[in-house]
Amino acid sequence: MNIAFIAHDRKKEEMVNFVIAYEAVFQHHTLYATGTTGTRIMEQTGLTIHRFMSGPLGGDQQIGALVARNEMDLIIFLRDPLMAQPHEPDIIALLRLCDVQGIPLATNVATAELLVKALERGDFAWRELVHKYKAEDI
Repeated sequence: MNIAFIAHDRKKEEMVNFVIAYEAVFQHHTLYATGTTGTRIMEQTGLTIHRFMSGPLGGDQQIGALVARNEMDLIIFLRDPLMAQPHEPDIIALLRLCDVQGIPLATNVATAELLVKALERGDFAWRELVHKYKAEDI
């Protein structure tokens, strides 16, 4: 599965702790993240993360491009609801794309934990069919 991590500045430590807690689950998947979030996760874990630009510089949109092509399977985006973000339109666009493509998206740790437990159980196997049929269309 292709999994992306995004975290606003005041949520980065929470994201790192979350990924540490579920490192054994995430090590079996292809991981992506926006710049600083990905760096911090790699510094604290043994995981390899494909890093994009930081969110305000276009990283959210780079992940959104994968979502638009239905190539992302799960996004964990720890948002800071109490802080205005200068790139809010990019964030809203990413959320909208996830809704359009039916991509599971967690915006807080409680929901992220539910999705990771489902991932661990194999509940996302249906996404493999999406990839299979997409490959056959090429």
